[in-house]
Amino acid sequence: MKKSLEENKIALGVAFGVVFGIIFGAVIGNVGLGIALGIALGAALGSTMQKEDSSSEEG
Repeated sequence: MKKSLEENKIALGVAFGVVFGIIFGAVIGNVGLGIALGIALGAALGSTMQKEDSSSEEG
């Protein structure tokens, strides 16, 4: 069964993290670092949102 992008918050967070990471990297002059930070922060934020959604559905 396929999950939609709305259900998979980690993928959504990583996607937004890449976009904002590229912008941030261009501003500071180091795009590679910006992308890496964006992916890490996006995955962390997406994971947190996904855990909150799953816990609210159970209770």
